[in-house]
Amino acid sequence: MGQQAFFHAPHGGADFLGLRTDRKGMTEIVYDDGVKRRMVWRVAGRIASEAHLSDALRAAVGSLRVVPTLYDELKKRSIAIEAVIR
Repeated sequence: MGQQAFFHAPHGGADFLGLRTDRKGMTEIVYDDGVKRRMVWRVAGRIASEAHLSDALRAAVGSLRVVPTLYDELKKRSIAIEAVIR
């Protein structure tokens, strides 16, 4: 994955989700609530489709409970993650 993708909450909140590639080429998901929480997860294994991951992030950031929805959306798409920063 050479691209980055960023999603901001459409409901006026400061919630942010983004995809990035770390120095080792691994895909990471970044969450920031704009106030005090910043979380980073590494996608475990290979991603079958970058579109599936982007769709999961887009759906999560559009909800009022971003992190729980993110977990649900990733689970639906069988995308495993591991916490890097909590």
